[in-house]
Amino acid sequence: MRIGVVGATGQVGSVMLQLLDERGIDIESLRLFASHRSAGRLLNFKGRDIEIEDAETADYSGIDYALFSAGATASRSLAPKVASFGAIVIDNSSAWRMDSDVPLVVPEVNGHALGEISKGIVANPNCTTMIAMSTLKALRDAVGINRVVASTYQAVSGSGIAGVSELTNQLERGIGRFASLTFDGRGVDFGRPNIYPATIAANVIPLAGSMVDEETNEEHKFRDESRKILELPNLKVSCTCVRVPVFTGHSVSLNVELGGPLSTDEATRVIKSAPGVQVVDVPTPLDSAGRDDCLVGRIRQDGSVEHGLALFISGDNLRKGAALNAIQIMEAHASI
Repeated sequence: MRIGVVGATGQVGSVMLQLLDERGIDIESLRLFASHRSAGRLLNFKGRDIEIEDAETADYSGIDYALFSAGATASRSLAPKVASFGAIVIDNSSAWRMDSDVPLVVPEVNGHALGEISKGIVANPNCTTMIAMSTLKALRDAVGINRVVASTYQAVSGSGIAGVSELTNQLERGIGRFASLTFDGRGVDFGRPNIYPATIAANVIPLAGSMVDEETNEEHKFRDESRKILELPNLKVSCTCVRVPVFTGHSVSLNVELGGPLSTDEATRVIKSAPGVQVVDVPTPLDSAGRDDCLVGRIRQDGSVEHGLALFISGDNLRKGAALNAIQIMEAHASI
């Protein structure tokens, strides 16, 4: 394959390069793109230095697949341009996900959508949505799904390097003082928050994303993208997105109203059969970090509704939540 990575110097771009190496993909040529600030720098891939090109001014001729992780604004302007050169653009931003002419794909769930790419663009789902899709698809296929109530626990890496830096700086500033005290930590100076609306160190913030109406854009994404990927346009979804002081690994607590009866043992067997999923006793973001599979556990009956099921999922938001899924889309399309 002739591959381009747009946003190669960012968090997700770096993981894309790591996975291209790990997965042993037969690469005829690899080109790397980033903003003009990074143009001219060298990045090493498999022992070879590759010069970064300016994404805005580059000639994209000769690329089969362009893996985008450059943000929604850049994607809106660049993705159609790159697609016009004949490349299939696989975009990790929110720019194209809800475009009716752009497939939103998790290959294990709706890979058939790759059969029609009219704009030359395929969208990658939001990292929080992504980790729940294979499990929900397995339950949908087994007995159907009527309603999903989700609470997310989203790592700071979902906010990019700035989010990671904010948590790191607050911990470095306040943790020594916090550890030496015996009270609950109020009054410890973690520094002024910049990225988040409140201190993230030693705290949780029940507002991930930016407000749209009564909900945040992250909550909208989970609802809208779940409906599109699962092909359930009327699925009832309620979501609360929470930012937590975790560096890598998003988690989701799900209460699912199923379309029919399913015992805990049966549900466990169904979920175990889902690709990209591993059932464990206690899934945690720390255990999921660096793994391709999403970890599912705490599977149990939810007696608050008829045919209710509760479960908890953790997944690496930089791998399956972003870079890995994009590469799996490329691999799936190349095999059609």
